[in-house]
Amino acid sequence: MKKILTLAPLIILLLISCNTNIKNSTAPPLRISENHRFLESGNNDPFFWLGDTGWLLFMKLNREETGHYLETRHQQGFNVIQVMVLHNVRNAVNAYGDSAIMNHQVNKPLITEGNSFEDPLQYDFWDHVDWIIDLAASKGIYMALVPVWGSNVRAGHVTSVQATEYGTWIAGRYKDKPNVIWLNGGDVRGDDSTDVWNALGSAIRKTSPGQLITFHPFGRTQSSTWFHHESWLDFNMFQSGHRRYDQDTSGLAYGEDNWKYAVDDYSKVPVKPTLDGEPSYEGIPQGLHDTTQPYWTDKDVRRYAYWSVFAGCCGFTYGHSSIMQFYKTTDLNPGYGAKQYWNIALNAPGSNQMKHLKNLILSKPFFERIPANDMLAEPQAEKYDYIAITRGHDYLFAYTWTGREFSLNLEKMPDGKYNSTWYDPRTGNSVPGDIYNKGMVTFNPPGEYEPGNDWVLILSKI
Repeated sequence: MKKILTLAPLIILLLISCNTNIKNSTAPPLRISENHRFLESGNNDPFFWLGDTGWLLFMKLNREETGHYLETRHQQGFNVIQVMVLHNVRNAVNAYGDSAIMNHQVNKPLITEGNSFEDPLQYDFWDHVDWIIDLAASKGIYMALVPVWGSNVRAGHVTSVQATEYGTWIAGRYKDKPNVIWLNGGDVRGDDSTDVWNALGSAIRKTSPGQLITFHPFGRTQSSTWFHHESWLDFNMFQSGHRRYDQDTSGLAYGEDNWKYAVDDYSKVPVKPTLDGEPSYEGIPQGLHDTTQPYWTDKDVRRYAYWSVFAGCCGFTYGHSSIMQFYKTTDLNPGYGAKQYWNIALNAPGSNQMKHLKNLILSKPFFERIPANDMLAEPQAEKYDYIAITRGHDYLFAYTWTGREFSLNLEKMPDGKYNSTWYDPRTGNSVPGDIYNKGMVTFNPPGEYEPGNDWVLILSKI
């Protein structure tokens, strides 16, 4: 039987919590950029958030599996893993059978004496979390932690007092981990148990003022609706969700137009970064629950990614249905009609394409980039024919998902000649184009007009 440390007063719990230093970390602390639009690290180094929803990582994977997952994502260019700490407080158990908390209470973490993996009596749930966070840091990966998933709060299993105590403890445990980011919430509206979310966010901010905090909201909502002016919220996050245009019954009714959330957040004061923290997953049914519906694919994921980033987002989070739940051979009833085991889905087409967006954005001056749909020399099209444009001082990116022809007004660019290139989001390869002077110019991407024949026009001043 494990020797359990009884942690009555919270101060004692904090004092004895494990806070081992990260060894060989390549993940320096993150902060908000000077213009408050982006994230940066180190010596004002640009940080483009390329996230993956590994929600059940702490619960489902052992050490060997975790190593394979993190190394694969590292090689694919991902630098953030979004993960739940406590998915279900009624059954918070990891792959080794270790429980996270006592008596289903978030403010009573179950901690054993010692942390040696070789001794099962020592190695507990939180030691496993520690190990994963440190392993991620060694690969330059940041862990965006959801302290407790929103469904637990909606069900009344967490009070504001418990949230304060738990937030103080968990932030105290990980405040010295530079690769930790905090995701308050967890697929929940901010007007559901607002007092709990504010208590949790405030406790984390007070205990760990140097780490970034956001809020992961319910589908087709955005954190800024409820928490934009809260001092604990450093940047915004929206969840554009998994529904088609005709399936969206939300109040905003943005449908698949995730760029609209970005535009809305971009206009808010005070200025804060924003990103789509959960768009439609690759390999999940359209509408989420009906497995007879078509499944979202890599071409859909690319559209969400480029639309939102070109509208002003500081990054993007990819997701795959099999990965978010780590669907294994031992799982008899996978959620949402998952068809691939997680280790196979690791190499789904979309997961290998996301790095091309990251590489593109980082290839030009990062902090000067702004949304630039005013460069369009024609009325903006709707739905899939939408043209997303972003630019810096002397460069421009324009994205078409259907490969349709479009026209730009280059009079708004600085004087000079501009080299054009067609960038393929599927491969990262480029097709050279012509050289243009200023004026009204029509551009025709390679290939035929069809959904998923997406291209990025790159204009660079010579």
